[in-house]
Amino acid sequence: MTDAAGRRALITGITGQAGSYLAELLLEKGYEVHGVIRRASTLVTERIGHLGTDADERTDRLELHYGDLSDATGLTSIVLDTEPDEIYNLGAQSHVRVSFDQPIYTVDIVALGALRMLEAARLLQQRKNVKFYQASSSEMFGKVDEVPQRETTRFHPRSPYACAKVFAFHQTVNYREAYDLFACNGILFNHESPRRGEMFVTRKITRAATRIREGLQEKLSLGNLDARRDWGYAKDYVEAMWRMLQQDTPDDYVIATGETHSVQEFLELAFARVGLDWREHVETDPRLLRPSEVDCLQGDASKARRELGWQPATSFEELVHLMVDADWELARAEGAHRASDGEKGR
Repeated sequence: MTDAAGRRALITGITGQAGSYLAELLLEKGYEVHGVIRRASTLVTERIGHLGTDADERTDRLELHYGDLSDATGLTSIVLDTEPDEIYNLGAQSHVRVSFDQPIYTVDIVALGALRMLEAARLLQQRKNVKFYQASSSEMFGKVDEVPQRETTRFHPRSPYACAKVFAFHQTVNYREAYDLFACNGILFNHESPRRGEMFVTRKITRAATRIREGLQEKLSLGNLDARRDWGYAKDYVEAMWRMLQQDTPDDYVIATGETHSVQEFLELAFARVGLDWREHVETDPRLLRPSEVDCLQGDASKARRELGWQPATSFEELVHLMVDADWELARAEGAHRASDGEKGR
C-alpha cells in the first residue's frame, strides 16, 4: 500500500452513506478531502456534519464545493482547481424504484454524470497522474446468469438505474483502455448502515421496527419480501474502494459478503431485536413492487480478497443489530420529544 499522508481526494456523493464513511476513512489516513455537494435551500450535510464542515466552510483537511453531476463545466472546474490524486465518483440517483419514475433524470446523473467526471479526470491527467474510482452496482447483473456473481458474469440490468450503471461501467473501462487512465470499477453489492437513506428497504425496516416498538407507528408497508440480497456494512466496503486505488494496476472488483438473505429474514432479525413479531405489523403493498424484479443477488469477492487483501468484517446479524440499535435511540428520542411537547401543551 502507498503512503496516503498528504494526498488529496475528491468525492462526489460525499453527503451520502458511503461518501461519508469514505471521507472519514481518508481523513484518518491523512488525506486532504474535497467533496462535491449540490446547492439546496436546506443543509444536506447531516452525515458529515460531525467532520466539522458545512458548505462554504473549510477545515484543515476537508473542503466542500458546490457542483452537480449534470453540469460538465462546473465539474471540470472543480477537478482542475483541486487537482486531486484520487477521484471517487459515488454521486448518483441511487434508488432503484425511483429510477422507474424518473428514468431520464436517473440516466443523466448516473450514466452521463460518470462520463462527465471521467472526462474531467482525463483533462487533469494531462497535468498530473490521477486515479479514478467508479461506484458500480450489483444491480447491473439483474436477471442473473449464474450464482454467485463475479467480475466475469454477464450484465442483464432490470431498471433504468441499473442500465445507467452499466453504461458508466463500460465508459470507465473505455477510459482506462483508450487514455491509459487509472480507472477502477467497484461492483459493490448492497451495503447498509445507520446512515442509509430512509427510502431504502433496510433502513425503512429498522426505522419502522423501532418506532412501532416505541408506539410512534402502527404498520410497515413493503413490496417483495422474497427478494434476496447480499447485504454488507458500508463502513467495511469503503475500505475496499480505497484499496483499489492503491494497486499498481487498475482493475474491476466485486465487493460482497458472499451470503444472501431475504427481505423477510431482515424483517425477522430487526423486529426480534426490539421484541416484536414482524408478522403482526407488516403488510405488503403491490404499489411498492418494481415493474421488473431482481430476485437474487449474491457476490463472489474472492478476487478482492486475493488481490486487495479485503474481506468484510461485519456479519449480517451484526449489521441488522447495529442499524436497529441506532434507530432505536432515534425512536426513543422522538418519543421523549413528543411526550415533552404533550406536557407543554397541557
